[in-house]
Amino acid sequence: MYRSGFTDGLPIVPPTLERVEAMLSASGRDPEEVIAVLEPSGAEATVQALAVNAVMAGCLPEYLPVLIAAVHAIADEEFNLLGIQSTTGSPAPVVIVNGPIGRRLEMNQGSGALGPGNRANATIGRALSLILRNVGGARPGEEDMATLGQPAKYGLCFPENEEESPWPSLHTDLGFASDENALTMAAIAGYVEVVDVFSRDADGVLATLAGAVAGTCLAGQTATHRAVSPVLVLTPEHAHQLAERFTKAQVRQGVWDQASLTLEQVGPRVKQQVMERRLRRGGEDVNGPLRPCPTPEDIIVVVAGGVGQKSAYLPAWYGGSKAQTRPIRT
Repeated sequence: MYRSGFTDGLPIVPPTLERVEAMLSASGRDPEEVIAVLEPSGAEATVQALAVNAVMAGCLPEYLPVLIAAVHAIADEEFNLLGIQSTTGSPAPVVIVNGPIGRRLEMNQGSGALGPGNRANATIGRALSLILRNVGGARPGEEDMATLGQPAKYGLCFPENEEESPWPSLHTDLGFASDENALTMAAIAGYVEVVDVFSRDADGVLATLAGAVAGTCLAGQTATHRAVSPVLVLTPEHAHQLAERFTKAQVRQGVWDQASLTLEQVGPRVKQQVMERRLRRGGEDVNGPLRPCPTPEDIIVVVAGGVGQKSAYLPAWYGGSKAQTRPIRT
C-alpha cells in the first residue's frame, strides 16, 4: 500500500473485505451511494470508498457518520477544495465536532484535545486526510503542490468542550439544537499557541488574542476580500475570563477591531501592491488597515482543552475557503 502511494507514510490497517463490510454495516447506507465528488481528481466519494479509508486509518465503525458529514462539507463549492488540494500554500481541513456524539464516541475535548492520544480524534482526522489523498487525488509533489505542508495534513479533529464553555456551542450559534450532532469544517494554514498567564481581566486576554491574530494579517494582505474562516480555540480558563465581560460575538468583534496592521507597518513594495490591488477591485479603502478576514463574523470561536491559560489561533488559508457546517446523521 505504501509503495502504491495509498498511505500517508504511517502504517495502515489493511482494508480487508471483512473489515470494510463491518465498517459499512454500522452506517446502514448503500455502499455505492455517492456522498460527493472530490477535487482535483473528480472522483466519486462513495460510502464504500470512505469505509475503505476509514479502516486504513484505524477508525471504529461508529466513526463513519462523522466522516460522511465531513465529506459532504468539504465538497461544498464555497469550501474551495480544488484550491486547498492544489495550492503551494499549506492548508489543511480541521474537523470541529459538536453535540452528544462527541461524548458517545469518547472523543477528547479536554487536555491535549488537538494532540495525539485519543482514537476517535486521531483516526477520524487521519481518515479524512487519506480520503483527500486516495479519492480526491492529492499526492504531495503531484497534485498537492504545498511548498512545505504542515502536521495538520495528517489529520486534525476535535470536539468542542461544550460543558466547560461559558457560551452557547458553535453548532447552536449556527442554528442547530444543543442535542443535535453537527460538525464544522474549516481550512487552516497552521497553529499558533496564544499564551496569557498574566491578564486578570477580559480586556487583557482579548488584547493578547488580537496580537496573535494580527501577526498573520500580512499573509492575507492581498486576499482579505475573499471568504476565509480563521479559528480561535479558547481554553476554558481564557473563555471564562472573556465571558466575564464579553459575549462570543463581542469577542469576534474585539479581535477583528484590534488585529490589524497599517500599511506603514509593511514593506514599501507590499504597500504598493496592496494599494494597486485595492484600486483595481474598487469599493475599498485604499489606505485602510490589513485585516485577518473580511468581517468579524468570519472568525470561528470554539472552546476546547483543559487546565491552563494557553489558547490557540488557527490562521485561515488566504487562498479563500468559507467554513462549512453539516449535520451528522447517525
